[in-house]
Amino acid sequence: MTDVVELRGVSQDFGAGPVVADLDLAVGAGELLALLGPSGCGKSTTLRMIAGYLRPTGGRVFIGGRDATTVPPRRRNIGMVFQSYALFPHLSVAENVAFGLRMRKIGKPERIRRVGEALELVGLGELADRRPGQLSGGQQQRVALARAVVIEPDVLLLDEPLSNLDARLRVQLRGELARVQRETGLTAVLVTHDQEEALAVADRIVVLHEGRIAQQGSPAELFEHPRSRFVAQFLGYENVLELPGRGPVAIRPEHVRVEPADGAAAPGPVCFDGVVRELTYRGTHTTATVTVALPGGPASLQGVVSGVAGPALAHGHAARVVLSEPAIVALLDEQPRPVLEENPV
Repeated sequence: MTDVVELRGVSQDFGAGPVVADLDLAVGAGELLALLGPSGCGKSTTLRMIAGYLRPTGGRVFIGGRDATTVPPRRRNIGMVFQSYALFPHLSVAENVAFGLRMRKIGKPERIRRVGEALELVGLGELADRRPGQLSGGQQQRVALARAVVIEPDVLLLDEPLSNLDARLRVQLRGELARVQRETGLTAVLVTHDQEEALAVADRIVVLHEGRIAQQGSPAELFEHPRSRFVAQFLGYENVLELPGRGPVAIRPEHVRVEPADGAAAPGPVCFDGVVRELTYRGTHTTATVTVALPGGPASLQGVVSGVAGPALAHGHAARVVLSEPAIVALLDEQPRPVLEENPV
């Protein structure tokens, strides 16, 4: 697979320390790569360096095999979709989509054809004459996507494009986003802090932490085999602990069963007695936070309350926590800690 985007030792420093540090990254042709991480990890800064809105303080940016480090954004053939839509309110939907083609001096017949195809691609063919103010948030974001793909960019850059939408619409549009990327075959880089979004649409995920790559791989590889405490907890493994003879491990709450301490199971390598500190009703199930005593010290574990155990458990009650052995993940990049600290939620 040919690399469309390549970052070689790219860094960015705004004066208070590096935001991105010596980053090496390649994006293959037709790949949808997700940059995932919390606020301040460097993902949006990396995207802006690819786009040309920021010049790296170190390293080089290559697009299509050419050094683009000093090339201005307008000459990079980049399609950009912003969080805020960034549509022109005085232009119609069709005129917004055609804007990049006009700047490239594409002839009118070709513009009309390509704009029509782009609007049909995002399901807005019948709304070509409307203004952005007459559209819903989801429709406006579809217009922004059509405007980005109509120019046939070398790479499509998506900067948290769904974060302004409500939860239900985000789920719907992330499916649309993945479909458009597949049908066009465009190379795309998505910035997001939403791990579910990244898992749902990306071919490959790069998790950033403090400007560096913490781990990268396919969605399944990262979800099933996180290598560090940071990656595990960011991907929903709230339970990180040390087991005797096994070192640091992680397990997701849905693979932890909480039941009354007088149950049939006995404490063992993956079964611990403790005290209920919190119960949270989540509609389909109830989760519990239980403080347990482990050889390395006390720890808080989260798990799902067994259906029949619900009425028998309350704050302060004795409980038993049972870990599903096959779901325990070894954190290969973590060193054992002398004292087990409580796990942050």
